[in-house]
Amino acid sequence: MRRAPAVVIAGAAGFAGIVAMHAGSAPSFLSGTGPPAPVSSSPTSTGPSTTPAVPPTGAARTALGTSEQYGYGVLAVKVTVRGSRITDVSVARLQTAEQYSQRLAQQVIPVLRNEVLSAQSTHINGISGATYTSEAYAYSVQSALDLLGVK
Repeated sequence: MRRAPAVVIAGAAGFAGIVAMHAGSAPSFLSGTGPPAPVSSSPTSTGPSTTPAVPPTGAARTALGTSEQYGYGVLAVKVTVRGSRITDVSVARLQTAEQYSQRLAQQVIPVLRNEVLSAQSTHINGISGATYTSEAYAYSVQSALDLLGVK
């Protein structure tokens, strides 16, 4: 029975370590403070390299956002818009370093999708405990919106 306190202490220490790794002094893209800086040095995107003319409101357009490396893996999203309205966001690429990161991403990505669709922008609330995933998601969405010429 003496192992239970050790397990609790080890778990708390691990959680504190994760929180400490996520805590940073750089302004967060999610809060809308500071200019967004690219996370990935090797973006992977599709679509035109210049801002396209906006087609009629009824035409759906899609773009693949940059592949963002975020410390626990790589994430890229595909964004669909009609006119200037975001109608869908889906994950085009998700590679994680470990099973825990995979499970975390599977839990938070639907929430982040709903945030983007509700806000109609990348100025969304990040998810506590998934800050890096939240930021990578927002950066990838923003790069797709930039390719589509949506502000």
